[in-house]
Amino acid sequence: MSAIIENYWVTILKALGHPTRLQIVMELLKGTKCVTDIQELLPASQANISQHLTVLRNARIVDFAQDGSQRCYYVCRPELVEGVLNLLRNEQPESKGPKVQCCMRSSESGEKQ
Repeated sequence: MSAIIENYWVTILKALGHPTRLQIVMELLKGTKCVTDIQELLPASQANISQHLTVLRNARIVDFAQDGSQRCYYVCRPELVEGVLNLLRNEQPESKGPKVQCCMRSSESGEKQ
């Protein structure tokens, strides 16, 4: 796999890895919103939301349309975002069963197999 692709994947995962950015993206999946709309929904300042939107734009997850003096943001790659979210939703929590040992010991010789 090329380093360019790996770096792009890392950029996407980092962008979605912050709780505020994830909340922003989940809200934008419901429809286009301006920064002031997002500010009403999330416990963050307008400046902070704008910073997070810049990270999401740089990762090419969201984009905006200018509406007069306001920028209205939308998810420009909804299939990608929904795919990642579906993978996360389907992830099962770690099993609480017995831990498996890496190396098995022979009961007779005490040696690692």
